[in-house]
Amino acid sequence: MTRVLVVNAGSSSVKLSLVDGDRTVWSESVDPADAGDAVERRAAEGGAEWGGAEGGGIDAVGHRIVHGGTRFTGPALVDDAVLDAIAALADLAPLHQGPAVDALRRTRAALPGVAQVACFDTAFHRSLPAAAHTYAVPDRWRHGLGVRRYGFHGLAHEWSARRAAEIVGRPVGELRTVTAHLGSGASLCAVDRGRSVDTTMGFTPTAGLVMGTRCGDLDPSVPPYLQRRGVPADEVGRALDRESGLLALAGSSDVRDVVGLAATGDDDALIALDVWAHRARALVAAMTAALGGIDVLAFSGGVGEHQPVLRARVVDGLGFLGLALDPAANEAAGGDADVTAPGAPARAVVVTAREDLVVAEQVRALVPAART
Repeated sequence: MTRVLVVNAGSSSVKLSLVDGDRTVWSESVDPADAGDAVERRAAEGGAEWGGAEGGGIDAVGHRIVHGGTRFTGPALVDDAVLDAIAALADLAPLHQGPAVDALRRTRAALPGVAQVACFDTAFHRSLPAAAHTYAVPDRWRHGLGVRRYGFHGLAHEWSARRAAEIVGRPVGELRTVTAHLGSGASLCAVDRGRSVDTTMGFTPTAGLVMGTRCGDLDPSVPPYLQRRGVPADEVGRALDRESGLLALAGSSDVRDVVGLAATGDDDALIALDVWAHRARALVAAMTAALGGIDVLAFSGGVGEHQPVLRARVVDGLGFLGLALDPAANEAAGGDADVTAPGAPARAVVVTAREDLVVAEQVRALVPAART
């Protein structure tokens, strides 16, 4: 089996992991600014975890890249031209693309001669039908400037749909699944028998759910309104990405802090969770409508996996979709688990996010062909 170093750049941390087959040999999470340093340090240390005398070394590196634009609809072997094309998309994913590109550059330097593969979160959503990815804006924007819904978290949504099917004991090709990847960044995806047919993020990762620092869905007239009143465009964009969401409503971007404050009766935290849950419930229903019904709701991500109170807040009020949680199972869930209430027509599960395994699969499928 190919040993793949996976570099997963998220909005709040970068996770490095060495995957051998379906086994993670080691992993560590670092601040985005420290990702390149961590790769260089691991490479300098050498030893068995990098292959050494034990295992033949690292065969390839897979990088999670958030935005692939219209060019990248599948994994790509990285050369200078590909790296430049990825970097050029930084404005469309400002919290992610820069750190990912930096980590990619420094990993190439630390591991010369090792194949580097970019795996794109947008690629899973290439199956979106035109009705879902088309914005009702002028043709010169849609076709001239690439303005459309791209969708993100694709690697996580793909894994969640597959793993959820295993948990409920049915083929993914039979299921209508809403995958809820909830963390500092958060999105939902309507997965129809394994294919993405709708999702909550859009042209950039700012759209959709309320997130740690991102506003989610917003009337598009708000930014020009602010600009007409003297707020610079760069400041508007920065605020919507980095100063909004739970941070703006409750003073912290960390859901754990907000849940803790809400438990003490803090008014700001209470309204923040109400806004968060209201948006989440509405968009689960929207994704269900795109599927024509729901068989499984799959929670993943730091919030989806570890916050039973918020899972309950999402499902509360969605009984008309056939969703209901077993309170004891929901509270006890740690890792992959079925948390469905007895007799509920639709299943609810918790899935441990494993984007690293999807990245490793994509790398192994591409690198042998690239070497021939």
